[in-house]
Amino acid sequence: MRAHPEPCHIERGTRASRAGAIVGLLLLAALVAMPWWGGRAGQRLATEFFYTLALAQMWNLLAGYGGLLSVGQQAFVGLGGYALVVLGLHAGLNPFLVVPLAGLVTGLLAIPTAAVVFRLRGAYFAVGTWVVAEVFRLLIANTAAVGGGSGLSVTQTVKGIPAWWRDAYTLWTALALGAGATLLVYWLLRSRHGLALTAVRDSETAAASVGVSVLRVKWLVFILSAIGCGMTGALIYITKLRISPDAAFSLDWTVTMFFVVVIGGIGTIEGPLVGTLVYFALRETLSDYGSGYMIALGSVAVAFMLWIPRGIWGTIAARYDLHFFPVQRRIRPGAVALPASRGLLHRLRTALLRAG
Repeated sequence: MRAHPEPCHIERGTRASRAGAIVGLLLLAALVAMPWWGGRAGQRLATEFFYTLALAQMWNLLAGYGGLLSVGQQAFVGLGGYALVVLGLHAGLNPFLVVPLAGLVTGLLAIPTAAVVFRLRGAYFAVGTWVVAEVFRLLIANTAAVGGGSGLSVTQTVKGIPAWWRDAYTLWTALALGAGATLLVYWLLRSRHGLALTAVRDSETAAASVGVSVLRVKWLVFILSAIGCGMTGALIYITKLRISPDAAFSLDWTVTMFFVVVIGGIGTIEGPLVGTLVYFALRETLSDYGSGYMIALGSVAVAFMLWIPRGIWGTIAARYDLHFFPVQRRIRPGAVALPASRGLLHRLRTALLRAG
């Protein structure tokens, strides 16, 4: 009697992802409680770590998954910072309430920005995003109501908030942005939009041939990235308490995002986490060496691009098939029935069509 093949089914999780989820929740719980057990210096370092992670995840979403190589994301960091000036300093809103509002403002401003830069392709798109950031910088620098070119102090926005609570709220907001950006990218890539996104990144022509709306996918990631960078920009200047156009719209913000993602592994969710850890380790070790610090960072980035183009986590994942944030659909090992495999291909194609 002929044996029937064992039916297969799709797995979305791994042992590493389940263990990682438990460790991640415990770590987040410890960090949420950090104001009660950690010093102010430790809280500020954790705050900076998580807002850097948020920026890196947004740039990774845009370039690593969307294929949009932007060198002008500092535009939205700066606009988020100046949203704090307008809404927090002038309008008198609570600065921590301004953070999500800054995301709304930058998301709206990203719409006309995208309408302009999406007319460009390849290197012209990258240069165009930088030019747009410079236009925003010049507009702000010539607006006296927000301090002009010399900038202004935003200390008044946090006046009346006790120092302990200010540090705690800042840390919790940074945690929400860093963890939230990571989970947002994870959720997006596991959805039908993620299939469309990776299809567009790999080949716009092939994606369009199966019904994916390439332009709609690009709009989605560009606006989401702008919102994330805008909220992070507002938080950054809550911590710095002074803002100027040259600092807020500095190319250094995008350079940091680029360095973190390239070192960690572009096109992976774990990559920005690893890259942020390496960035802070190098910064804390080499910051006393003045200009040598920047030379060392540049040398490390060039070395990775030449010899380890996948980055640290990309190389590890390729060699050991280790994923803490699995987005692939996997067929469980066993006898694979042909109709089931056809059904899988049909479901994947249907998801791509719906995403378009």
